[in-house]
Amino acid sequence: MSFRLQPTPAARPNRCQLFGPGSRPAIFEKMASSAADVINLDLEDSVAPTDKDQARANVIEAINTVDWGKKTLSVRINGLDTPFWYRDVVDLLEQSSDRLDQIMIPKVGCAADLYAVDALVTAIERAKGRSKPIRFEVIIESAAGIAHVEEIAAATPRLVAMSLGAADFAASMGMQTTGIGGTQANYYMLHEGAKYWADPWHWAQTAIVAACRTHGVLPVDGPFGDFSDEEGFRAQARRSATLGMVGKWAIHPKQVTLSNEVFTPSEAAVAEAREILQAMEDAKARGEGATVYKGRLVDIASIKQAEVIVKQSEMIAAI
Repeated sequence: MSFRLQPTPAARPNRCQLFGPGSRPAIFEKMASSAADVINLDLEDSVAPTDKDQARANVIEAINTVDWGKKTLSVRINGLDTPFWYRDVVDLLEQSSDRLDQIMIPKVGCAADLYAVDALVTAIERAKGRSKPIRFEVIIESAAGIAHVEEIAAATPRLVAMSLGAADFAASMGMQTTGIGGTQANYYMLHEGAKYWADPWHWAQTAIVAACRTHGVLPVDGPFGDFSDEEGFRAQARRSATLGMVGKWAIHPKQVTLSNEVFTPSEAAVAEAREILQAMEDAKARGEGATVYKGRLVDIASIKQAEVIVKQSEMIAAI
């Protein structure tokens, strides 16, 4: 490993991020009582331009009055290429309580985007004497975003999470698809005459995970558009979890259970991880750096893998 160690990301559950439009305050209480770890109240794509002001007011009232329990509470502001984002930031930080944990910044294309928001947030926090610093999460949704993903991940200590926004990302890349996440009908390979559907998002997800893990940021998978396809959602989420992502968005309440299911280590996985750790402890006592567990070699690297699973399980159990 490099002399410069990877920083540790925020130690919090982030299995599912449930989104809801700021223009629909009637659903806020239901979101608060859901099993999602993170709540994202949206001021961006799900809110019509004519409803922006009212949605912002709805969200501020909800932050101040709804019991959000132990959930991470986040608001997605409008993009920096719109006339709405600065007012989102100013009103949220001047009018909402310290219950607001973070803001989500969409369509981030470079580190300078975060610098701009950071400067505004810092000025407001100092002027208003806010006691809890606001954290950031960002969405990679463009060719520029993925090209600059590492500099974005390192842009500010406020940054705690990064997601892939498949729909806008596909449009920016000129991809011939209208699907949001999952496999795509025309993205396949042939093997002995049979079609094999690969994952067109794999490389982008891997780039995001690598940048996030390098800089201590939580990598999160974004939306899966077809909320009627539960098996498709599970398959996408399992691929993401295998790659190192910690959770996934839910754009419909039924996806919360699915996401929590995938990103919560199973009892069998946790039991095996603990057995590996014990096997390595026994090997260490014998003066050995490796041992055999269920017919396969395990060593110091295996300890690190097992510890990830055990720590994640313990964190979730503490909710």
